[in-house]
Parts: sequence; C-alpha cells; structure tokens
Amino acid sequence: AAAARATERPTLYGAPDVVPEIAQLARAALDADGVPAGPVAVTSGALDAIERVLAAHLRPGDAVAVEDPGWGSLLDLIPALGLRAVPVGVDDDGPLSERVEQALAQGARALVVTDRAQNPTGAAVSATRARELRSVLAAHPSVLLIEDDHGHGIVDLPLRPLAGGTDHWALVRSTAKAYGPDLRLAVLTGDPVTLDRVRGRQRLGPGWVSHLLQDAVGGLWRTGAVDAAAVAASYDTRRAALVRVLRERGIAAHGRSGMNVWVPVPDETGAVARLLASGWAVAPGARFRVASPPGVRLTVSPLAADEIETVAAAVAAAVGATVSGRLD
Repeated sequence: AAAARATERPTLYGAPDVVPEIAQLARAALDADGVPAGPVAVTSGALDAIERVLAAHLRPGDAVAVEDPGWGSLLDLIPALGLRAVPVGVDDDGPLSERVEQALAQGARALVVTDRAQNPTGAAVSATRARELRSVLAAHPSVLLIEDDHGHGIVDLPLRPLAGGTDHWALVRSTAKAYGPDLRLAVLTGDPVTLDRVRGRQRLGPGWVSHLLQDAVGGLWRTGAVDAAAVAASYDTRRAALVRVLRERGIAAHGRSGMNVWVPVPDETGAVARLLASGWAVAPGARFRVASPPGVRLTVSPLAADEIETVAAAVAAAVGATVSGRLD
C-alpha cells in the first residue's frame, strides 16, 4: 500500500522529513502515556536516535550514565563517540536511584534509561522508582535525559516516563520489536532544542527516513495490524513461567518485562559452553556489562511453552543455584 501511494505521489526534495500521519499517531500515543509535549522526529532505529541526541549535546570525553547490565549496542556506541560510560546498577524496577545520584554527582552529563523490557534484565521502571529518579534528576537540570521505550507495543506494563525535570531530554520508540527489525524506523520526541538539533543534523546526512517506510509504519499503526495485547501476553506467559521455574530450582532469574531473562552465574564461559552442549544457546553477559557481576541472557521469543521445564533443568545443571535480588 505504501509503494502504491509512492507511485501516485512520489516524495521529492523539499518534502517534510516527518510524514504528518506518523507525527500525529506517534504524538497521540505519547500523549496517552503521559510523555511531556514536544515535537516528533523519525530516525533509522533507536540506536540512530540515541546517537544523534548524544551528539547534539555532548563532546568527546563527556561521561554518560548507563544501566549495568545494559544494552550491548549502547555500551559499544558510547566509546565509539569518544564518550565515557559510567555504570549504574539496576534491579527489577530499573536503575537504582542512589547509583544514578552518584553518577550525576561525579559529573555524568547524560543518563540513558530503558523504561520497559530492559535488555538484558527485563527490568521495568516502577512508579516508585520513577518518582525517585525524577527527584534525582530535578536536582541536576542540566543533565541530558534519554529514555529508550523500545518495549512499546510488546509490553503491557504502563510507561513511567521520567521526562520533564531536566532542560534537555528525549524519549525514543523503535518499531523493530513489534513489527520486525528490517523496519529501520524509530520515532522520538523531546525538548524543542534537542529535536531541532537532531533534525537539522539529519538533513545534512541522510536527509530523512524513507517516506515508504514511514507510510508503511503509519498503515500498521492506523489499522492495528499487530495486536499489542496478544504480543505482550505471549511474551509475559513464557518469560514469567521461565523465571518461576528457574527460581523454584534455586536460580536467581530476573525478567519483569519483555522477552529476556537474566541469570547471574559464577562463570559465563562455562555456563554458555555447558548449555550449548546440552542443546541451548544463550548470550554471554560480558557484552552487556561494565562493572556488574557475570550473567547470561536467555531470550524467550523462540521458546515454546513445553520447552520451559527442559531449559530450566539445563540452566540449573549448567550454573547451579544462585540467589540474588540485585544485579550489581
């Protein structure tokens, strides 16, 4: 349908960078979730958005507070930009407020938070943690806040946005998890200065994200092509069952939301090798960590319900019993 529209009305130079329907639908969804008012931009995925927001405000050598364990691609991006990562411990309710306070007091100029379905731990910012973090940020208004809500469309837990207490902020929503990774499209909102800088710099590079992609995503949103509630329920059922069965076996599994389960282990290499030998591939935690203890990530998206007991038994045999409520 998007290709047919492009044939009838091809996009030429001078067209707006954001398709009006995308801006309207994205802004309506953000408003419904209590995200502060702001303009909308479109980028080629969430990491592209985060990179552009960081580059809009920070310079090489600046420090960025990041979740630890946290998203491996972000941990790779920060040094690639010449920035320094300051690790912030997390638990099932998101970044620990006292660790965020320490990082900001030590001079971190930006904070990146995953609101829901945190990769790799499954953490989701709770209402109580959100209040604590907003209080911390209010005391540091010059800090750049970036919120990654890639869980939008696959998680049924409510969004607890932190935006509003700092001068500059952005909240990013990717379409990759709900509609497939080849839809290289994310929407973001934020304060006008940040969005103006992002869109202005984008014009000097790729110019805009293809209107073909924007029209396709707009059509998916408008027609309800993906049943978000059914998707969330599917992930929740399998993830919660895996966490429960692992804990019954004495394994300290974490996975409050999304598609991942994090299991602390004493030896990542040994755990990964033993699980692979038993027929299961898991991700070693090293690529998700800065200073936090070892762990492995299990992803439930390819896991069938009747495989959960088998997986749990294999994990228990590979790592032994571990008991921990925190991840730092």
